[in-house]
Amino acid sequence: MRTNAARFLDTLKIPYKLREYEVQPEEFSAVIVAEKIGLPPDQVFKTLLCVTHDREHIFAVVPGNQELDFKKLAQAAGTRKAEMVSLKDVQPLTGYVRGGVTVFGAKKNFPVYADETIQLFDTISVSAGARGLQMLLSPADYLRASEAILAPLTREAAS
Repeated sequence: MRTNAARFLDTLKIPYKLREYEVQPEEFSAVIVAEKIGLPPDQVFKTLLCVTHDREHIFAVVPGNQELDFKKLAQAAGTRKAEMVSLKDVQPLTGYVRGGVTVFGAKKNFPVYADETIQLFDTISVSAGARGLQMLLSPADYLRASEAILAPLTREAAS
């Protein structure tokens, strides 16, 4: 399956692998995705669309087993406050459905902030732009293609 995200990386000649997995309708956990594709949860990054107090949209890319710390995101973005966008706004703003959001091939090029732990791995996994499809690529290629700004963005997820 070729997605806009895959086509975007193809135009940049960035190597990646697609990995399909079975997904249940109400299943959105990145930890479950990690289990299904056989990677540790901290290597599977989720892409969250957020909005600042100035109404600017930004992407936050964080490990699947961590929670986004909105104060840290706001600090990285040089703004007072950041929060998740309303779920109803995700698809109109990105072109992707919940559980399939990626920065690659999104409707608009919003600024991207990636958690600094992304650099710890040889390979990471992010959504390929569709539920049930992940793309595996090197963190360096991800950062180059997304033009992401690295920052500490997480806090431990509550168990």
